[in-house]
Amino acid sequence: MKRFLFCIGLFMLFGCDTKKMSQPTPETEMNEFVFETKPQNIILLIGDGMGIGQITAGTYLNGNKTALSRFTHMGLHKPYSTTSLITDSAAAATSFASGVKTFNGAIGVDMDSMPVPTFLEEAEQKGMVTGLVASSTIVHATPAAFIAHNASRRNYEEIAEDFLKTEIEYFVGGGKKFFDRRDKDERNLIKELEAKGYTMGTYLEEFKDFYKANTSAKKMGFLTADKDPLPVSQGRDYLIPAASNGIRFLSQRSMDNNGFFLMVEGSQIDWGGHANDENYIVTEFIEFDKIIEETLDWAEKDGNTLVIVTADHETGGFTLQPGSQMDSLVTTFTSTKHSGDFIPVFAKGPKAELFSGIYENTAIYDKMREAMGW
Repeated sequence: MKRFLFCIGLFMLFGCDTKKMSQPTPETEMNEFVFETKPQNIILLIGDGMGIGQITAGTYLNGNKTALSRFTHMGLHKPYSTTSLITDSAAAATSFASGVKTFNGAIGVDMDSMPVPTFLEEAEQKGMVTGLVASSTIVHATPAAFIAHNASRRNYEEIAEDFLKTEIEYFVGGGKKFFDRRDKDERNLIKELEAKGYTMGTYLEEFKDFYKANTSAKKMGFLTADKDPLPVSQGRDYLIPAASNGIRFLSQRSMDNNGFFLMVEGSQIDWGGHANDENYIVTEFIEFDKIIEETLDWAEKDGNTLVIVTADHETGGFTLQPGSQMDSLVTTFTSTKHSGDFIPVFAKGPKAELFSGIYENTAIYDKMREAMGW
């Protein structure tokens, strides 16, 4: 009786039960139950620079709807680094990827600049297949923190070399020049990746055509721009298909039910914040929201996938002001740089309940490992 009352209390507080159930009730048919089993797969979606202001504006200007409303659990993380209450993407992503606070600019290293293992690397060691997708260069701070180890996020050519040091199965993003037209040496890392078994493509062809022609590839990499990809408002069109096809590609290559890990970054929400450009923020958010929608659709059918959405930090101090209407916002910025606001975390799927509450950004890593039973 006491356990029953305890469970009812948890349900009333958090909208979930503490037992895995197979049949929904009228009160919970729109939500997902808490699973006692661990997820097989984890998909981590990061909206760079996406704080509450960005979510609010993007939702209102998207017809007052967002896929984020489908999540069953929410939390807040504290995004500060060791060197400042205002983090940068490198330190923040290192916290997500490796569970350590570090200095701004650090990629996959601790305060002493010593390499720390990443979740992606651990996943590979445990037999999972892995992937990274970004609307920035693939060697930019957030994707880099999951696969590279460097004291400076600006060492793009060195970060590109680290792609040869893991067994990542799938990656899509810009930055071709850091792989094949390098200043520090004459290496052609695209050729080296091909020699290692990757099917490689570049922006010289359409991503959709490349993927369709190479669905049987064992490992795939696609470099979408010579350096930074365009904003979506200027014609960039690869991020949504790269994310959805990445899920399919990795799920098909998951051997012995070991599962997959995929990180997708909506990188340019942040760039809109730096530019103090409302339209830039909103168009990038709406594209990212479509990725969230498609990811949830797939994960709900799969039933064994934990989906997490968060941001590394907020950018621009972006907020709505008096006079705003649903389809016509009045917005202001307090900075062209990052702010120190707490950042929302959304989770759905097996072990999603772990992501409720207020915690350090390093807990994203800890909670992913706990969810997997590591």
